[in-house]
Amino acid sequence: MNMKLLKERVYFQAFRITTASVVFFLLVMIWTFISNGIGVISWTFLTDIPRQGMTAGGIFPAIVGTILLTLGSIAIALPVGVASAIYLVEYAREGRFVRIINSAITNLAGVPSIIYGLFGFGLFVTFLNFGTSILSGSLALFLLTLPIVISASREALLSVPKSFREGALALGATKWQTVRHNVLPNGLPGILTGTILAVARAAGETAPIILTATFFFRPTLPQSIMDGTMALATHIYYMATQHPNISQVRPLVYGTILVLLGIVLSLNFVAIIIRTRHRRRKKW
Repeated sequence: MNMKLLKERVYFQAFRITTASVVFFLLVMIWTFISNGIGVISWTFLTDIPRQGMTAGGIFPAIVGTILLTLGSIAIALPVGVASAIYLVEYAREGRFVRIINSAITNLAGVPSIIYGLFGFGLFVTFLNFGTSILSGSLALFLLTLPIVISASREALLSVPKSFREGALALGATKWQTVRHNVLPNGLPGILTGTILAVARAAGETAPIILTATFFFRPTLPQSIMDGTMALATHIYYMATQHPNISQVRPLVYGTILVLLGIVLSLNFVAIIIRTRHRRRKKW
């Protein structure tokens, strides 16, 4: 047998085994969560507040807190991230300065989330005196998701052919008119896909909000952005590590994991649908 062909087969088999292993462990993980947590999922669990020392009731305040923190962070990260990407792609001159910025954005996307949490605690909670609040948590998550939004938006804008820009400029359009009417509409699906993935990450983060926004127990809903809240990710952490009766609340922990996992997977599924539809309609 040809040596190159043999190597190719060995590599393909290694890839197949690796992929099958990842899928297997993913299915085992999902099955573990479902088998241990599906019994507690009910309308009451999703809409009630924690009761009896969080050994009964539901997780509604944590669901609301997760939604508020996620929406708050992305409401800031989306316009700032897209504007930054537009500047870097359309207006900034290619050179050392731009390369440094792009490298910094890439590196920031890989910074551990606990670093953002500590930075957010020092800046927003302590220095700016926002306290433990939705505002502090949203700003910490904003710093976490901003590099993701910028990177996704930049790649989406770069994927738009130069002919779209040249044609608009040749017809007398200004630079901004070209970006607004030609570049952004064609790059929008990629921008939305990256934004949704950033939202999914923000919804599942624990470290940035455990130091800036969340409490172990808060049965009431926040009345303003200056109030603290509960969140699904930190609720799971607190229940699994800090509760005095961990064995008693373990099914509730698995049920909360299922809810959070469902939210994150749903957001990723929406991103996949947007990307697939865009690729089908893409003719250039």
